[in-house]
Amino acid sequence: MPAPLGTISAGGGAAAGVAGLLRLRRGHAVASPLPASAGAGARCSAAAAVHDGGQLVWGRQLRPGLLLPAGLIPSRASKRLPLRPPAASAEPAGEAKSPGLLEKYPAITTGFFFFMWYFLNVIFNILNKKIYNYFPYPYFVSVIHLLVGVVYCLISWAVGLPKRAPINSTLLKLLFPVALCHALGHVTSNVSFATVAVSFAHTIKALEPFFNAAATQFVLGQTVPLSLWLSLAPVVLGVSMASLTELSFNWKGFINAMISNISFTYRSIYSKKAMTDMDSTNVYAYISIIALLVCIPPALIIEGPQLMQYGLNDAIAKVGLTKFVSDLFLVGLFYHLYNQLATNTLERVAPLTHAVGNVLKRVFVIGFSIVIFGNTITTQTGIGTCVAIAGVAIYSYIKAKIEEEKRAKSA
Repeated sequence: MPAPLGTISAGGGAAAGVAGLLRLRRGHAVASPLPASAGAGARCSAAAAVHDGGQLVWGRQLRPGLLLPAGLIPSRASKRLPLRPPAASAEPAGEAKSPGLLEKYPAITTGFFFFMWYFLNVIFNILNKKIYNYFPYPYFVSVIHLLVGVVYCLISWAVGLPKRAPINSTLLKLLFPVALCHALGHVTSNVSFATVAVSFAHTIKALEPFFNAAATQFVLGQTVPLSLWLSLAPVVLGVSMASLTELSFNWKGFINAMISNISFTYRSIYSKKAMTDMDSTNVYAYISIIALLVCIPPALIIEGPQLMQYGLNDAIAKVGLTKFVSDLFLVGLFYHLYNQLATNTLERVAPLTHAVGNVLKRVFVIGFSIVIFGNTITTQTGIGTCVAIAGVAIYSYIKAKIEEEKRAKSA
């Protein structure tokens, strides 16, 4: 069973918030203190050993005596241990453990992660839309998505896969804005999916890079290269073309998809500020718990009365209680697992590879949704969708190359 994790958006941007934390944590180095008698060169080499070895346990550094070379550890004449003969500790050459198939060919494992990421994402989007066809209550369904994920995380903590990381008020203050934006983006994404065709909702969500660039330039005050701005032109053009002739277009779906883009953009911003040594699995678990608590009140206020009067009864009358409950459970499980696989994949590949994979994932979702639901699209809508996806691909490629160049210069 894969470790619970998640990113964090109904359309696949979810892993973006946790992914931002992962990228920041990769550059975090901690140096170990040296005895005062050690020279400058020894101190530098020891600090490098700490950085390369990553000798951290939940953000706490191991004792310097476990990390320093033997020549730098102060000797104690009164406590000398006898040395073991070399032959006693050395393993016979013939008993060396040979690497397994997955260790020898890591591309197989990476390919499996990509396949499962795409597969779970497509299944989630299709099942999610089928539920909305007979149960059009996106606020309630959004709560179910998060609830199933939270239960999954709690069970995983209970069995120690992974071990639950401790949390305090300081970490809660850092994670709350991330979870709030996650909750808002998740709910508005589902409102859009319930209102318009899945293919059109994902086409609108292709504008998310544009909002990211705008927030980086005008909110964070960081200069966005001209090449990135130019690559966004086909994205805006393609979404505009698709929207003008989309047969399922309505303003409620369009506006909610745009709010989702803005929410996930601010989630990325707050994720960069909420840098923590906690692993991504636990980070996503805590974010899911907070987001669930945020989503429950509006779901009860907006859809609660309708659900109690006729919503639940109508859904059960249409498909039966067993199918209704199983559909809700499975869609929540697929939502959690595909976000988890997205972040696990990011941990295994370079940002450029992940960016290209994310674009291809959107293409798969749009294509399969058109085939499964038989959506009729106009020629202009089809061309606009292709232009928008191509623009996202160009933007992702340029952005990933810029990030790689920055890391190379800082290394």
